[in-house]
Amino acid sequence: MTSLSVNINKVATLRNARGGNVPNLLKVTEDLQRFGAQGITIHPRPDQRHIRYEDAYALPDVVTTEFNIEGNPIPEFVEMVLQIKPDQVTLVPDGNDVLTSNAGWDTVKNQAFLTPIIKAFQEAGIRTSIFVDPIIGMVEGALDTGTDRIELYTESFASGYESDPDKAIAPYVAAAIRANEIGLGINAGHDLSLDNIAFFAKNIPGLLEVSIGHALICESLYLGFENVIPMYLQRLSH
Repeated sequence: MTSLSVNINKVATLRNARGGNVPNLLKVTEDLQRFGAQGITIHPRPDQRHIRYEDAYALPDVVTTEFNIEGNPIPEFVEMVLQIKPDQVTLVPDGNDVLTSNAGWDTVKNQAFLTPIIKAFQEAGIRTSIFVDPIIGMVEGALDTGTDRIELYTESFASGYESDPDKAIAPYVAAAIRANEIGLGINAGHDLSLDNIAFFAKNIPGLLEVSIGHALICESLYLGFENVIPMYLQRLSH
């Protein structure tokens, strides 16, 4: 079964909109895990517009499942991750001015940059994953960085799913097959939802984990976390 890690960035966005501590991020984290979430993901950004660095330091006290920290490996991020030592770190090439992640790494051009960072995390006992587009060359380039896993950037799948799901999934299947052949673990995330997750998980061989935030939070406005988490788990148990 593919594991479900819930990205809680949007919970922090709602809290930050009014100041104070409502909703309480730590309480929500506890509840998500109680409802069945198998991991918690955060993606702190330099402007701290949602998850703050202080949140990252506080969360290990309540995360009892897997803790995954995503982000651009700027020096402040690297220092924070090495201090916290989460279960997994996912490296994402997002600039300071982007609204949300919008591309995977060019793993060939950035090999020299990524390799020592990945090695430092691994030496600290942290599993590493890097965000990549579903391109065979980028998957093969990821292997050369020494990473443990890749996270497939699924925006193009999600945008094409409704009109032609088979066409939308095809490059991801090819990328996953190649990752399996060369021994890379496979995660996935971005714009996955209750509507498309079952089809994606069923067709991607060796899919270990999905990280879902925006859609899950939006769906929970109508259905509630307590209902939505089991709905995802059911769709992932293909």
